[in-house]
Amino acid sequence: MNPKLPYVLLVGAAVIIFILSCMLVSRGRRSPSCESQPHVVEKTGSTSQSLVFADLTPEEMVQVVRYLQGNLGVRLVDASRAKPSENCIASLDGQGPATADVLYFGNQPDPNVTEYVVGPLPTPAYHRDVTVQKYGGKVPYHRRPMLGSEYEKVGAFLETVAFAAAPTFLKEVFEYDGTNVAFQTTAPHGFQSGDRKSWFIMFQNVSGFFVHPVGLEVLVDHSSLDISRWAVSRVFYNGQYYRDMVQLESAYVQGRISVEKVRRAPQDGDFSSMKPRAPWAAPFPLQYEPQGPRYSVRNNHVLFQAWSFAFGMSVNTGLRLFDVRHKGERVAYEISVQEALSVYGSNCPGGMSTRYMDGSFGIGRYTSPLVRGVDCPYLATYLDVHYLAHSQVSRISKNALCIFEQNLGSPLRRHYSNVQSLYYGGLVNSALVVRSIATVGNYDYVWDFIFYQNGAIEGKVQATGYMSSSFLHGDGLRYGNRVWEHTLGTIRTHAINYKVDLDVGGVKNSLVAHDMAFEMTRAPWSPEQQIERPRLTKKVLDTEDQAAFRLQSKMPRYIYFAANSKNKWGHQRGYRIQITSFAGDHVPEASSMERAISWARYQLAVTRRKEEEPTSSSIYNQNDPWTPTVAFANFINNETITNEDLVAWITAGFLHIPHSEDIPNTVTVGNSVGFLLRPYNYYDLDPSIYSHDGVFFTSEQDFTACETNPIACLPKTASCLPNFPPFTYDGF
Repeated sequence: MNPKLPYVLLVGAAVIIFILSCMLVSRGRRSPSCESQPHVVEKTGSTSQSLVFADLTPEEMVQVVRYLQGNLGVRLVDASRAKPSENCIASLDGQGPATADVLYFGNQPDPNVTEYVVGPLPTPAYHRDVTVQKYGGKVPYHRRPMLGSEYEKVGAFLETVAFAAAPTFLKEVFEYDGTNVAFQTTAPHGFQSGDRKSWFIMFQNVSGFFVHPVGLEVLVDHSSLDISRWAVSRVFYNGQYYRDMVQLESAYVQGRISVEKVRRAPQDGDFSSMKPRAPWAAPFPLQYEPQGPRYSVRNNHVLFQAWSFAFGMSVNTGLRLFDVRHKGERVAYEISVQEALSVYGSNCPGGMSTRYMDGSFGIGRYTSPLVRGVDCPYLATYLDVHYLAHSQVSRISKNALCIFEQNLGSPLRRHYSNVQSLYYGGLVNSALVVRSIATVGNYDYVWDFIFYQNGAIEGKVQATGYMSSSFLHGDGLRYGNRVWEHTLGTIRTHAINYKVDLDVGGVKNSLVAHDMAFEMTRAPWSPEQQIERPRLTKKVLDTEDQAAFRLQSKMPRYIYFAANSKNKWGHQRGYRIQITSFAGDHVPEASSMERAISWARYQLAVTRRKEEEPTSSSIYNQNDPWTPTVAFANFINNETITNEDLVAWITAGFLHIPHSEDIPNTVTVGNSVGFLLRPYNYYDLDPSIYSHDGVFFTSEQDFTACETNPIACLPKTASCLPNFPPFTYDGF
């Protein structure tokens, strides 16, 4: 089977991933077998071909759910109310041109994760177990991501069982009334495979609660499928540990606790409120298209000047692109987010043990509705996203993706000549942006893919949202900055991994590094004088080991995928990878969980493209990082990468040491990382010279004439403001 074209699907209390059969021409017709399908989509760039990569429609999700309910031979409970001991459909996702259905099978003698191939759509008729083929064995049930229903049941356990054991402490210290405490979970859940013990950090239940810690954290053992056997394993309060809530209550009643009372915050959060402190004044600048959009969106296919591509939204990893073409020629088969990792430090147990892998929670699932005029330009094109997760019914996130052309306010290139000939030539830097924003807990990630007129593509993520905090006590300032009376902004690292499957001038590429070195030479016209001149260094990176660059190591400044073909000037056509990152240090490799995040060892790793290595991480790694389902380090095994189908795995990140200006929450300025894919001898000259936006005039021309200088016509062509549609929002 060739997965550049099938459909994957995961199933619940055993977690089952179903891979639906590949689609051929349209969403309505898919082949039941992928065996004979080619490695690449036909190079037409047509809308019908882009549908190969489209997300599942609500109607298709309904058909898949009905098929599973009728053909698995087990009772499926709706995931929104399922107990850990019951079977349910946890999520349904598309994997490139394939769909993944996740089911949890808890109501079995040996609960486990099983994955099936199911097809064809629109009328599924078969399913086949592929778990052993993919993972070499069954996937243990304890690796399953937590459902919303499990979080709800843990919350109920805390309120009705744990808190019931310490009524005096909670009432007198927190004025606890059953509604004024919020919980935040941590992950991974323990220290070894099979553990499912989670620290729950307590905050005041107000707006922006993430920066209102109260000093209490509770470790809950919820590993048993029998909820009645869940228990409190440890309690932490204001720097001290207790066996359970009973011991905490006893110590408090006997006056043996150092109590740090936190002033009760108003419901709006006071200092954490995002309500503006200044009244609305003159409107901010707006951008609009004088003659309407210069791009088109049809289904999941986008055309913009010389660009065309298909887009989709994975419920786990979020925004992704397929079949990216420039001037009709494919540049990349796939560009997608793989994982978002954050590693925290603190002197509180919840903070110090947190290593979030956001793919497990669902970057696509938590894609939030966009606010017109703030999250994206007011007149952008807004698209809805459909998903099925933690429920048997598909849901819609309105206006969750936006597409817009943006004038970046600076020239893409320009020159003013006042020597010899007098002229001006320039090109506005106007680019197409595809954006989604995921709110995963406290953080908001702004995901962009940007298409420039010179053939460059940028992948970028900007971080905002609230910091996660700890209660300030003891030596807390070793782990961050104090940002409010009892709030410690804890140090953390962020790392984002991307998959970039480039096809430069064809599927077969090599990896080449260019850089510089100074050489000493005698001046030919004056041999007694020495000149230090830079020269070009060149190296073909032949193996995966040579192409794996550690996070803080020196990497060649020009590194590119080289085609077998050459440009007019005899150079191999290429696309260069340029990374923007200021990542913190990686978790030491001696850590027992490091292999689960081993992709973060590398700022760049280039490997052979393999169907059995489709992703650098797994949704199961979060809850069992000690025996990872996918260990990226295994991808790098010194295979030759010369003239092969290659994939670049790019990691960009940043170190965040929260400070007082992160209150009320973090700004995007300075918190932006990512990468650029830039043509490198790919063309014979800059392709943007053929842009219709170019401006050129000489001193001898009438630069106020429209036929000479289109900019001079703007007072006429752009003199009227467009009709702005009324503001709407469907996020609540």
